[in-house]
Amino acid sequence: MQQGRIRTTMHPVKSSNSVAEIPVSSVPSSLRVACVHEFVAQQAAENPNALAIASAQGQLSYAELDRRANQLANYLRTAGVERDVVVGLYLDRSPAMVVAALAILKAGGAYLPLDPIHPVDRLAFMLRDSNASVVVSSTRLAEGLPSGKWQTIAVDGDAAKIAAQPDTLPQGSVGGHVGGDDLAYVIYTSGSTGQPKGVELIHSGLSNLVSWHKRAFQVTSADRASAQSALGFDASVWEIWSYLAAGASLHLADDSVRNDAAALRDWIVSQRLTICFAATAMAERLLHLNWPADTALRFLLTGADTLKIYPPTGLPFALVNNYGPTECTVVSTSGVVEAAGSPAPTNQAPSIGRAIDGVDIYILDERRQPVTEGSGEIYIGGAGLARGYRNRPDLTAERFVPNPFSQAPGARLYRTGDLGRWLPNGEIAFLGRADEQVKVRGYRVEPSEVSTVLGQHPAVQTSLVVATDDAPGEIQLVAYLVLSEGATVSATALREHLRQRIPDYMIPASFVVIPSLPVTEQGKVNRAALPGVNGNRLADEAYVAPRTLVEEELVKILAPLLKLNRVGVNDNFFLLGGHSLLGTQVIARVSETFGVDLTLLKLFDHPTVAEMSAEIENLILAKVEHAAAQAGDRNVRV
Repeated sequence: MQQGRIRTTMHPVKSSNSVAEIPVSSVPSSLRVACVHEFVAQQAAENPNALAIASAQGQLSYAELDRRANQLANYLRTAGVERDVVVGLYLDRSPAMVVAALAILKAGGAYLPLDPIHPVDRLAFMLRDSNASVVVSSTRLAEGLPSGKWQTIAVDGDAAKIAAQPDTLPQGSVGGHVGGDDLAYVIYTSGSTGQPKGVELIHSGLSNLVSWHKRAFQVTSADRASAQSALGFDASVWEIWSYLAAGASLHLADDSVRNDAAALRDWIVSQRLTICFAATAMAERLLHLNWPADTALRFLLTGADTLKIYPPTGLPFALVNNYGPTECTVVSTSGVVEAAGSPAPTNQAPSIGRAIDGVDIYILDERRQPVTEGSGEIYIGGAGLARGYRNRPDLTAERFVPNPFSQAPGARLYRTGDLGRWLPNGEIAFLGRADEQVKVRGYRVEPSEVSTVLGQHPAVQTSLVVATDDAPGEIQLVAYLVLSEGATVSATALREHLRQRIPDYMIPASFVVIPSLPVTEQGKVNRAALPGVNGNRLADEAYVAPRTLVEEELVKILAPLLKLNRVGVNDNFFLLGGHSLLGTQVIARVSETFGVDLTLLKLFDHPTVAEMSAEIENLILAKVEHAAAQAGDRNVRV
């Protein structure tokens, strides 16, 4: 396969991966691409007794895995499964799930992951939309499946029928001759319409992924890898096939382990695992734990969300950050993240590395011209691109566009909607979603940059900065913080930390401390599950109560408007969540209470209670002096 390429001009500039430097062969054509189920069969033939899968439910050797998958593949063929036929995979995370997925590929079909935790309505939509003809499940889970045109095969209930099938690859099986453009799996992601959209991934992209992975991380049969991602998360595709195709052993983590950082670390250490994937939020937690020096782990791979921290020095393994939309077969870029002590731009999050083998990365402006300086939208070409969206030709045409930089017939680019820029070393800085860019007081702000700077405070383990628009036309930033173990911090200290590093308009109006960032089953931060700001704001230090009558009355005006229990005289109206629309209400109530006209400009110039009160007192004094002068003038005239 070709080395990953990056493009900063109209011509490609080849760049090697930052993980390993091993030459590879040219990309095979779609007509003769080796598929993952063929790689697994080869491992079974060469090392039949080697451990393939280990879990709390038991173990499977490569010979047993291949034999059971062949039997189920033959049974699926009798049910009409062949090329491009979608088969629902509705099983718990277990060796049986992996056997079933492999069997579907051997039969020539494409598997559709159906996570048991999904609502029934969502499952029904995916089965109907994908036109699945068969669902492979268990007797227990099948009882909860919605009814439809699909046939259900229970791996336990139909065990005798399956066991009666030949344990060799089906004779004349299209599965043995699948082309690179044929479907391997269909996975559904959230859609802007409220309905999920199905992404059709093909064999050539999957083969490219596992071949790059084997080379980049030097995977051998001696490796012991984890599989902990939810079935509906495309990282599970990467976890399963990258190791089984290389002859390594795959270890399935229990739910009790994979959702607790300390327990996951202990399991990784005790199982002597050498390569693991953890979604970003979990990886950041793992980086803050102590690890035994003799840990067998070589690589901790992460992805799914924006990595905001650098690993500490002294870890016994390398952290590898990865990036890739579901539409591009899991991973498009990858790179080792150096330790925190290494030189790194102050406000820059870890990069997402370079393009993997066979993949082209472009950063283009609004006219789809290459960007050499500054930011642009990330476009992805080359191996890995999905066929498109299931039953959505309109959306496919919108997101998969012709590649003007390629001479290959039909070459396409996927528009990610993500922003990035080239770094001097040829790696890519991820700048967040194009639709997450916001304007605060007329300035364009990347919330991820603010989050990165917050993460440099010693009290902050990780953070997420989001934009809110509680008042029409008024955008404010809110920072959700997970503090380091045993740490305490005030909003004042955080603002001072930020003020030394970023402009004032980028400083969040509110800071909210939470135990951990809520995540979806795909490992992405679940923004909808974040708590409300009101009543949860981190307090400022050195609270100073009102000292004068004007300060007391002003606090009575501000606190309810800001929805706070108390406001100190040194508190900044705008940093407490105030904005220009609330400012107009402050001005109106100051006029009602004190009989003076405080302008919005004065409010911006004197935003603290103490400063505002002093300005009000000056206005009152000026008004009294003016009234006295007018009264004196009338007395003279009399």
